[in-house]
Amino acid sequence: MFDVDSLLTTFGLAGILLIIFMETGVLIGFIFPGDTLLFTAGIMAASDNPFAPLWALCLFIPLAAAVGDQVGYSLGKHYGPAALQSRVLNWIGPDAVTTTEGFFHRYGSVTVLFARFVPVVRTVTPLVAGIARMPHATFTFWSVLGCFAWGAGITSLGYLLGGIAFLRDYLDLIILAGVTAVLVPVIIKVIRMRRHAARERRDMATRLTLGTGEHPGSVTDDAE
Repeated sequence: MFDVDSLLTTFGLAGILLIIFMETGVLIGFIFPGDTLLFTAGIMAASDNPFAPLWALCLFIPLAAAVGDQVGYSLGKHYGPAALQSRVLNWIGPDAVTTTEGFFHRYGSVTVLFARFVPVVRTVTPLVAGIARMPHATFTFWSVLGCFAWGAGITSLGYLLGGIAFLRDYLDLIILAGVTAVLVPVIIKVIRMRRHAARERRDMATRLTLGTGEHPGSVTDDAE
């Protein structure tokens, strides 16, 4: 959808920082290829005429991501469930929210850290954390840690490994494989949770029915 090289060449460091901020700050950055963007930025930082030095990328990209997380958290905290009804989230789809909630259920607060490495999920995570009223200090700790691990990490990988043709050409597939390895167990967990909830509802309905005496044996007993 986007020519990452042209985007970086045209807008430079300011452009990449704006995109990284928007991903969680205004919930629309998910349309950009975030991981590829960082990796490509690292590759271009290693060129003879870099658009920005590596140290600047590794410092300001995580900061932009952390600021975006704070805005997303504030949206969730102050607007609550109503934020989930926004047009942007309807565009993203309910599955992203369900998957994110599954991450929180399984991993707790550390979800804020590793969600940074999962496209779309990292867009929704600050919002869900705010809605769930996660302690702000806890959220900030894991957010900053995740932003630096993701922002500086992938950019540095691009800087160090961008010269390897295989990694450069198949980056999207490599990231997809990693994301799949993380998402599949969570999806299975969410399915099991839904099945368990459905069984609980059926059991509750059965108990309520039996409690009112409306069961097959009641008619026979009355007749006797």
